[in-house]
Amino acid sequence: MENLPSFNIIVILLFCYVTQFILWQTLAQDLPCRTTCGSMQVKYPFGSGHGCGSPRFHPYIACSPEGDQLLLTTHTGSYPITSISYTTSTFIITPPHMSTCTSMQQSPNLGLDWASPFQLGSSTFLLLSCTPPTSSLNIKGSPVCDTSSYLCASIYTCPSVIGLGLPLFPPTNTCCVYSPANFNSKGELDLQKLNCMGFASVVSLQEHPTDPSQWQYGVELKSRGGALDDYYIDNKCNTCEISGGVCGYAPLVNSFVCVCSDTINTTMDCNTRSLQNQPELAWNSVSLLSSKSEAVDGVSGWSSFRWSSLRKRTAYS
Repeated sequence: MENLPSFNIIVILLFCYVTQFILWQTLAQDLPCRTTCGSMQVKYPFGSGHGCGSPRFHPYIACSPEGDQLLLTTHTGSYPITSISYTTSTFIITPPHMSTCTSMQQSPNLGLDWASPFQLGSSTFLLLSCTPPTSSLNIKGSPVCDTSSYLCASIYTCPSVIGLGLPLFPPTNTCCVYSPANFNSKGELDLQKLNCMGFASVVSLQEHPTDPSQWQYGVELKSRGGALDDYYIDNKCNTCEISGGVCGYAPLVNSFVCVCSDTINTTMDCNTRSLQNQPELAWNSVSLLSSKSEAVDGVSGWSSFRWSSLRKRTAYS
């Protein structure tokens, strides 16, 4: 019984060491942040994965496992990002089950996570194959549809309407122009509750207001509340990118880092002179982990010495 406290300390130290080793292996295998994902340029605050871009955007936005698409993932599914405007802080997604003039199909609900930093942009939603008359559709007593719009008549000239079980040139009272659109309390466009089978979302009419085959389809989203992201872009991120780095963040504390390679991150930029003159600002996944764990391992001189020595070697390698 007298040796029980010592035994407990040994167990705790062993647990800490094993945890450190597992985390080190995991971090060491992480791929560096990417500047492209497929054909899409990826810049801050967007990121290709964990530790890349802004921590507000992860885990909602990341590169696909195959590396060929940048995806937005919400509680209703994953959606390819087809364009990004960094000047307006907007981007466009193309839900795979969204209808267009060339293909119409039944659609599941589309939604955003309330905790995410994104909200609907200026897209125009067309609710398709609804129970007529759509003029009676309402949310909390307020009418939903713009009955004066010509967009329903235009999109119903597309032969693909048969994919929704509609005849060619169906009556427009089964279509609803829902703009500006809004999601329900679950953060979703609830098609089942609206008694509609599908939806199309139009970003631009492309100077062809009555030719739906020329429209640009997609859902525009915009980011919100990015004051800290704006600060990092103006004060740190531009310098990091000019030096060849990728803007990211250090997990756990989410502080800004400039990712220079798969082993070296800095708080400034990737210039060789900067790294040489300010070695205390350079770390890799091992040293970052050790700095967090030394407080736990302080009772063990051997463990603290081992990780500190490893940090000194890797920070200058």
